[in-house]
Amino acid sequence: MLYRAAGIRHTRYQDERRLWPYAFDRGLVTLVVLTMLAAPWLFSGLQMSSYVLPWVIWSTAALGLNLLMGGAGQIHLGYAAVMAIGAYTSVHAVRLGLPFELSLILSGFVAAAIGTMFGAAALRIRGLYLAVATLAMQYIVDFVIGHVPAVSGGTQAAIVAPAPSIFGFALRSDSAVYYLALAVCAVVTIFSLNVRRTSFGRALAAIREKDFAAEILGVSAFRFKLSAFWASSFIGGVAGTLLAFCYYRTVTPEQFHIEISIQLVAMVIVGGLGSVLGSFFGAGLILLAPLIINNLIDAMMRSVGIDIGTDFRSHAPLMIFGALIVGFLLIEPLGLAKMYDNVRKYFLVWPFRHMGK
Repeated sequence: MLYRAAGIRHTRYQDERRLWPYAFDRGLVTLVVLTMLAAPWLFSGLQMSSYVLPWVIWSTAALGLNLLMGGAGQIHLGYAAVMAIGAYTSVHAVRLGLPFELSLILSGFVAAAIGTMFGAAALRIRGLYLAVATLAMQYIVDFVIGHVPAVSGGTQAAIVAPAPSIFGFALRSDSAVYYLALAVCAVVTIFSLNVRRTSFGRALAAIREKDFAAEILGVSAFRFKLSAFWASSFIGGVAGTLLAFCYYRTVTPEQFHIEISIQLVAMVIVGGLGSVLGSFFGAGLILLAPLIINNLIDAMMRSVGIDIGTDFRSHAPLMIFGALIVGFLLIEPLGLAKMYDNVRKYFLVWPFRHMGK
């Protein structure tokens, strides 16, 4: 339809329609993959630790939440609690002598078990009631972490995460932990790209659209929603482990409060519900845009010689950032992934616009 709207004859340009978009996508993906693999040589150490590494980790978390929100249509306002469960589980497991790679998997299973337990209690309801139920999970986990010394050591305590090791080799350099986070992100990305092609992904799509209609067709909405909670919580627990070992290097209760859950929901919505690419776009915007805006404001003020107060300096980036989010959603409610797709289709069709007339 897109090519017919551009005036392209099917019989003459069917090969271009089939091959060119595929070659374009393949080339773009290859460029992105090569850039991510060469990132330690392309960016400085400060840029890697401040921008690239956290973007990879938060994109992994956003992919897990998007599986639940975009795939199954279930809102989750306690995803930071799921990540906290994974982080504390892995840190305690490593400190007790369990290898890191097993601790990483264990953190996913523990987070999935607890997340599924709360999901089972919440899935009898929907909409705002489900949102409040998952929000209750966030507050319960926050309370347990802050008031059970065996878990966190107290509200002001910080547990140092040992250096991660794979098969006995300690990953102490910044590039080593980056490649660890990138490898996990790649596995989660491949899983997210292929899950929609499976019967599980198609069942989630049916439930997302009309759960009662899916029930009529023989799809158990409760079972598949619970499976989505399990898979999403497993990815969240693994992302929490990466955040603790590769980025923060410590675990504290303040790292996983309610505002983190809200930021993750914003990443998914702004990036695009149900879009793998949108998870990366949303994580990049929510994570990096405030830092970039703050640096731009400081540079502009210094260039014109204006001294602004600390209150304005701290609040101006947040106001601009909020306005950007509202603007993006007004322009394209389906998120940044849809905006990218519109631009991509335009440039794919542009060379053919005046051909065949």
